[in-house]
Amino acid sequence: MSHNPDLPRNNGDDQPDFMKMLQDMMSSQNNPAFNEALKGMGINNLDPATMNMLAGQLGAFFTSPSPDGLDTTMCTDIARKTAAANGDAVVPTPAIQAVENAVRLASLWIDSATRFDSQPTTISAWSRAEWIEATIDTWSNLTRPLAKGVTDAISSAFTTQLEQFTDGDIPPVPGMPALPNGMDMRSMINQMRPMLERVSGSIFSAQFGQAIGTLAGDVTSGTEVGLPLVNNGHVALLPANIGAFGEGLEIDSNEVLIYLATREVARTRLFADVPWLGPQLILAVQEYARDITIDTERIQRTVEQFNPTSMDPNDMNAMQEALAGELFSPHPSPSQQAALRRLETLLALVEGWVDIVTANATSNHLPHSDALGEAVRRRRATGGPAEDLFGKLVGLELRPRRMRDAANLFAALENRGGTDLRDNAWRDPESAPTATDLDDIMGYVARVTENNKDDIDRALEDLLSQNNNDNDNDNDK
Repeated sequence: MSHNPDLPRNNGDDQPDFMKMLQDMMSSQNNPAFNEALKGMGINNLDPATMNMLAGQLGAFFTSPSPDGLDTTMCTDIARKTAAANGDAVVPTPAIQAVENAVRLASLWIDSATRFDSQPTTISAWSRAEWIEATIDTWSNLTRPLAKGVTDAISSAFTTQLEQFTDGDIPPVPGMPALPNGMDMRSMINQMRPMLERVSGSIFSAQFGQAIGTLAGDVTSGTEVGLPLVNNGHVALLPANIGAFGEGLEIDSNEVLIYLATREVARTRLFADVPWLGPQLILAVQEYARDITIDTERIQRTVEQFNPTSMDPNDMNAMQEALAGELFSPHPSPSQQAALRRLETLLALVEGWVDIVTANATSNHLPHSDALGEAVRRRRATGGPAEDLFGKLVGLELRPRRMRDAANLFAALENRGGTDLRDNAWRDPESAPTATDLDDIMGYVARVTENNKDDIDRALEDLLSQNNNDNDNDNDK
């Protein structure tokens, strides 16, 4: 982008309005260079109304970006388009009825498998798009601490690259007016800063949307990922994805549906009856994201490969792909490792408990209960979109081994003291097993059993003491 000697020089504070220059350029239907630039992007013969719309959108790019670096509307749109790439039909009425029947039956079975007794308040059969719409706000809240850091890092990399240009080597942009002589590059950068922040936010928002959309194409229920993504008491299943899960298992599709409905009923009941669990999971993810170190050097090296003044959307797409997997430091900090340990443990405990409760609830009713449980474990062990999403968004790698350890722990508690001892592990955050307890399951069981015995002894002593006091009072009368 060279200087135009026919325009007056500007010094000091008398700087041209860069946004106005762009809008003037776009408002002209007789700008051959700009028209050629549009053709290069595959855009031909735009009518005046469309040009005015583009000019308005350009103006929006120069306004203040989202303060948290995340464009939820863009995320939702990209997620829905990603999920619809392989088809996403409206759930037919027979499938809705099948889901409702499966959930009601599963609720009856779960009643006998746990002392938690919350019942479903809402039953839904969702398409992938409906799952996205229902969960996107929670996903956004989880990633906002991270989005701001990533957006700032990318925007800073853009700014650093622009600041390297001198008056004589500003790269030309087809269709752009030449800069006036004497225009201060720093002034132009300041005017472009909101646009740079919006572009940076768009890059992260696009990655976020693609990850959510990919997950929507695989997840079988509202909370399968182990997080309370839907309201307490809401049991939601995705029939299309459940059908895909059952392919190749050679098990009746209705049995597959009922089994997965039972898992979802168990999970949602746990979230509903253990009020501290959902907030602790959300907080754990947010703390992990907040502790992440943004790899600014890798981002800077990636951004340097692209022209920061390019208006070609293909360049933006290429940059987005180049930044995928390049956002986080490959060396987690001690605080990040501690946050990972807490989050991984909580997620493992949820899935381990669901494994045991579902097995107990279905073993006498579904002939392929064990085979379906093994299919779920294989699905986790091979990794899937949920693990990919956590990996891309917060650099989190979930280990299926921890989930197996958690299932063994709850099974051991149940063997020692029945469902009451098993479910009592959730009574408060301090009582819940830790990562250390998963490494020493029998030690934890012995300790909890002894503590439970002490609690019973104290309760019995209190009861006997109360009875003695009542008898003494009766004798005094």
